[in-house]
Amino acid sequence: MVVGKEFGLVISLYTRPGHGPDPGIEHLVAEIPDGPLVASQIHTVQQLARTAARAVQDGRTVLVRCNAGYNRSGLVIAQTLIDRGHEAQTAIDIVRQKRSPSALNNRLFEEYLNTGLGVAYLLADLDMLT
Repeated sequence: MVVGKEFGLVISLYTRPGHGPDPGIEHLVAEIPDGPLVASQIHTVQQLARTAARAVQDGRTVLVRCNAGYNRSGLVIAQTLIDRGHEAQTAIDIVRQKRSPSALNNRLFEEYLNTGLGVAYLLADLDMLT
């Protein structure tokens, strides 16, 4: 999605030159894979979700985007909803209802959300030790 100044915050999990946003718009970029995440990538998702939740709380419009708009952006959006008080399955259902029934089709991401990103972070960190 090409954006200009329609949003107060743009979070890009995949970028292309010329896709915006306009200068002066807060733009956070964190390229993460649509697959298993290492602990640092899970931590990045947590930080992005907290930032998005604060922006929404402050009345700002937020765009979270990735390459196809289903998994990586869905993960951040669902975690944002969890940070704003929703249960994990409710957050997943909202993402699928608002985006597409195909959203969050990466079952690993769904498991991260249902387990809790904090626990997923710790488990991923343990994998690094073995």
